[in-house]
Amino acid sequence: MERKHLLYEERGAVALVTIHRPDKLNAINREMFFELRDQFAEIDARDGVRAAILTGSGEKAFAAGADIAELATLSPVEARELSALGQSVMEGMARLGKPLIAAVNGYALGGGLELALCCHFRIASDNARMGLPEVSLGVIPGYAGTQRLPRLVGPGRALEMIAGGDPIDAQEALRCGLVNRVVSREELLPTCLAIAERIALRGPIAVRFALEAVQRGLDGGLEEGARLEQALFGLLWSTDDMREGCGAFLEKRRPQFKGR
Repeated sequence: MERKHLLYEERGAVALVTIHRPDKLNAINREMFFELRDQFAEIDARDGVRAAILTGSGEKAFAAGADIAELATLSPVEARELSALGQSVMEGMARLGKPLIAAVNGYALGGGLELALCCHFRIASDNARMGLPEVSLGVIPGYAGTQRLPRLVGPGRALEMIAGGDPIDAQEALRCGLVNRVVSREELLPTCLAIAERIALRGPIAVRFALEAVQRGLDGGLEEGARLEQALFGLLWSTDDMREGCGAFLEKRRPQFKGR
């Protein structure tokens, strides 16, 4: 389905979603949240798609933040409702059963960084600038940035970025663990595609369970997470993919996973 603010294509088993508001530096508005929700629900339901990449159109911005013209008109109740909508959409993306890679090109500020934070990992171009500058507008991050950023870079570094409001460059983002890699602008999408294509060759049920184990484990304690790992580990022994993977290893051939 064609969408106003998103471009979509499939490259083999990899879905590529591009935020497309070039006149607004890909700023996020309410309408885009609904499009993102529906797009990633479709991706999750597509058996032929085994990994996804999210990026922004053009070279200037992944997403330069929220649409301030829209935010400025909100009442307190409407602001809370928009925060709830954004958090719900991003949580759905974070719980996607397929790896979601943020290809961060240029600016990822405010809601744009929060969108990258809900992805499973982030690859940045060398011109990326990332930050949560909401305090400069007299507000705070509203799409779970105050929660996801500390879990990724630690509370001290996160509070410096959130309370200070200043963006950091790609190399600093790499040093503090905000991104997994930094590459040139020309290599950003090829690098993300190579990672996604490699993951797409693995057992899709195992990948889904691995994502669930890590994410739900981080939500609880070590003991609870370890018990979940036991349960998921055992469940995999009921799948055709497990038998195919072990059989292929013993027969010294590449496995052909079917997601069953």
